[in-house]
Amino acid sequence: MTGSTSTTTTAVKSATRTLDVIEYVVAHPSGVVAQDIAGSLDIPVSSLSYLLATLTEREYLLRDGRRYLAGPGLERLRLPQTELTLADRARPLVRALRTKLNETATFFVRDGWQIKAVVNEIAEQPLRYSIELGATAPLYCIAAGKAMLAEMDRAMLDRYLAEVELQPFTPRTITEPAKLVAELATIRASKVGLTREEYTPGICGLGVAVVTDSKVVGSIGVAMPSARFEPKVEARARSLLLDVAANLSR
Repeated sequence: MTGSTSTTTTAVKSATRTLDVIEYVVAHPSGVVAQDIAGSLDIPVSSLSYLLATLTEREYLLRDGRRYLAGPGLERLRLPQTELTLADRARPLVRALRTKLNETATFFVRDGWQIKAVVNEIAEQPLRYSIELGATAPLYCIAAGKAMLAEMDRAMLDRYLAEVELQPFTPRTITEPAKLVAELATIRASKVGLTREEYTPGICGLGVAVVTDSKVVGSIGVAMPSARFEPKVEARARSLLLDVAANLSR
């Protein structure tokens, strides 16, 4: 019981400190330096550094030189869902997906005949898949890209196949148009795209398109080393991806 109570107390203290830091910075519109925050709130510098880094990463705070100011993340909390960008709406869901699976999760949009990563959360494991924000990849060999292709009408898909050369990135890359079309039919039925080492050796992925008003507006995907891509993991990832896509499609 003592250990449980201690853990709870520590968690509450951490949450209180986080709120104290936010409120203190908001109360100083011209910004405040870390030393002032630490001294005024009696927070150890080591603990404060972690809090400030996390709050800055989440954009609840903004750093300008040595000074910290209120960030755009706070303003987004006040906005109704209808005024948030799709990326803003996707960000907490992608983060939760990464936390539940501890695998890299990404929200993509289509950029021409490629997909582009616009929200990304990297797995916290030594062996993991990593993709940079803004990075692009071909639609036909990324799970999230295949999910987008599967939602295209036949005319658009024919145009895609006429304009894009299906180049092999690995020995497993699908380079035959007829074979790709057959796989897309399967994906269309299940709603989940799948790749097994088709773009990056040793990496498998799953992806689901986000469709709003019959229009594909993006896709959500997870990627992981093939060594961890076991049936139970795949089944859980499929279920979570479908839930996230359904939330973003509303």
